[in-house]
Amino acid sequence: MPSSVVNEYQQPVGAPLPGWSPRPRPARTVLEGHYGRLEPLDAARHASDLYAAYAQAPDGRGWTYMGVGPFTDAASYRAHCEQAAASTDPLHYAVIDRRTGRAVGTLSLMRIDPAHGVVEVGHVMFSPLLQRTPISTEAQYLLMQYVFADLGYRRYEWKCDSLNAPSREAAKRLGFQFEGVFRQALVYKGRSRDTAWFSILDSEWPALKAGFKRWLAPGNFTEDGSQRVSLAALREGTAAQAA
Repeated sequence: MPSSVVNEYQQPVGAPLPGWSPRPRPARTVLEGHYGRLEPLDAARHASDLYAAYAQAPDGRGWTYMGVGPFTDAASYRAHCEQAAASTDPLHYAVIDRRTGRAVGTLSLMRIDPAHGVVEVGHVMFSPLLQRTPISTEAQYLLMQYVFADLGYRRYEWKCDSLNAPSREAAKRLGFQFEGVFRQALVYKGRSRDTAWFSILDSEWPALKAGFKRWLAPGNFTEDGSQRVSLAALREGTAAQAA
């Protein structure tokens, strides 16, 4: 939408941000949820559980669009986990299943830009023990809530290989808006990558948060863990109520 703000030369400029200041950097903090929690990645605590969880997959296709993997033995995965845990950007978190206390996946905050209030969620690697469970959606929600509500960031990004259809669908399901494709943006695993960009803005977060909370409510799930109402339907209902 064209800007309605003009400067002294009658040129359109972006909306002013009075009082804006750089945001805090994300911290190595624990984020508690109802079904699971996020813990700062620690190889000593999480590597063994994570390797075992990833080994539940029948093959290595889950690693196709990741920059690393698949890992054929516990030692090589632990070496990767140690390196990831030492990083501050990306800042990696382990997803913990509260029922078992075990790590079942990872994700990170990356390309952290406090000056502009922009951060990306990436390195999302969820094991079969986590995929298509309330914990997987809650993990994404917890990180979004931390970024928008606790840290005050303005923009939350999701990027993936444009050929990674499951990742694109996941972004849309979670409420990200598709922005376009950056052609030949990266080279990884000896091949070219076009990158699909998605984002959520701080102004969009309150409605998205309401939809997440309704979806994550225990009453939205049957005894076998199946959802009663989809996240998209609940989000649309939240938007209709706000209109």
